[in-house]
Amino acid sequence: MAKSNFIKVRCVGCKNEQIIFSNASNVVTCLVCNAEMARPTGGKSEIVARVLEVLE
Repeated sequence: MAKSNFIKVRCVGCKNEQIIFSNASNVVTCLVCNAEMARPTGGKSEIVARVLEVLE
């Protein structure tokens, strides 16, 4: 069973920081500039943004 976490990431476009779910089932976009931050793969998401911290 895969462990899922929340991840604090920074957008590569506008440097906005937000918290996303590691197993997102939809494309996650930045709330400020609408850039793609993560895309679903069927399990763990492919993170496009810079990972700052994994929240337990």
